[in-house]
Amino acid sequence: MKILVCISKAPDTTTKVSFTDNNTKFNNDKVTWIINPYDEWYALVRALELKETLGGTVSIISVGGVDQEPILRKAFAIGADDGVRIDAEPTDAYQVANEIAQYASDKGFDLILCGKETIDYNGSQIGAMLAAILDQPYVSLATKLAITGTTVQLEREIEGGKEICTANLPMVISCQKGMAEARIPNMKGIMAARTKPLQVVAAKNESPLTSITSYELPTEKKGCHLIDPSNVDELVRLLHEEAKII
Repeated sequence: MKILVCISKAPDTTTKVSFTDNNTKFNNDKVTWIINPYDEWYALVRALELKETLGGTVSIISVGGVDQEPILRKAFAIGADDGVRIDAEPTDAYQVANEIAQYASDKGFDLILCGKETIDYNGSQIGAMLAAILDQPYVSLATKLAITGTTVQLEREIEGGKEICTANLPMVISCQKGMAEARIPNMKGIMAARTKPLQVVAAKNESPLTSITSYELPTEKKGCHLIDPSNVDELVRLLHEEAKII
């Protein structure tokens, strides 16, 4: 089983978000970058579980500059065998998916896994675009994954129940909570990560389809109003005049 896991970096959830250049660029100053949790906890760990039961290799791939390499080394420490960094600044989902597809198209991967979305942009687009470009089956938001021979059985949650899907390899899957449990790198993995091969590949310079005009922070939350339980009229007034929900 030859598995490719798409890895992206994301700001730590404690990051104080701000913008520069007249709100057209994300401010990277003092930002702590982490592996996007959906990529790490679910896609990567499930890939490693499959490798442990079915054999094979787990490769990781990311589009970005040299600043991506620390998070790729962490993925090595968790258990990935080797990795590729496509040397391009990620600009939009189409460009990233195209770069990954150009690399993966002739490498014979049986399965490509990615997280359901990144925690910064929440686009949930890469998996579908990647599958379309590679002309492979795609299932999104999978919570369970089992493989028998070349047949894949997947489960995902839908409104009011669960959906069971089957498809044949090769294919692309986006993973969400339920797919696997997070792993913490141990000392052996951390030491081994230093020597695992990380290949840097020149970008194909795929053109993005979108561009960012500006960023805007959400409106700050207002303070909490405490209303006496007996004062129903005041509660109704606030819901009508301030919250404007009735």
